[in-house]
Amino acid sequence: MTRGKPDARPSEARLRLLATATRRFYAEGIHSVGIDRIIAEAKVTRATFYRHFPSKDDLILAYLREVHEMERSTVDAAIATGSSPVDPLRAIAGSIAQHIQSPGFRGCAFLNAAAEYPAADHPVRQEIIAHRQWFLDTLSTLMAQVHQETADPAARHFVMLRDGAMAAGCLFDPALVSETFLRGVEGLLSINAERQSTGSSG
Repeated sequence: MTRGKPDARPSEARLRLLATATRRFYAEGIHSVGIDRIIAEAKVTRATFYRHFPSKDDLILAYLREVHEMERSTVDAAIATGSSPVDPLRAIAGSIAQHIQSPGFRGCAFLNAAAEYPAADHPVRQEIIAHRQWFLDTLSTLMAQVHQETADPAARHFVMLRDGAMAAGCLFDPALVSETFLRGVEGLLSINAERQSTGSSG
């Protein structure tokens, strides 16, 4: 018997389970949605569920990784736009503002999950930290093209603006929150671009 290449395509059952979990975990919270409900809505057997996800934590990690890949695709598309160093950062901010104003917006999936998993050594918490570190590192790299010396603090500032907007966007007028967020990002970019042009590091 000749061994062929393994089929890397996920099964239909796994896709349904992950899609159901992604929808329900984000809309209603992770702890409030049980495995039985996900199995029923995905129309799979319990044995099928456990074949793909040995525990609920495995499903939660898969959910967070799915959200990470979606956000990474959006960021990669933004990075590919424009020729000015600030263009990708503006595009990232624009995609965040668009997300805040989208139907069914309930904040940041990772911040929401962090509120449910406070233990620092839990695998879910570690997945959240890894995602946020990736986002911060990406912004730092992009900010370095605007102004090298202040790239790290500027990236942290961007993340804080983003976190505030994501938290406020599901509590207050999302259009107003988005406008305020974009204005804050534009001010941050303008300050750092001016520093680059004048050669200032302060």
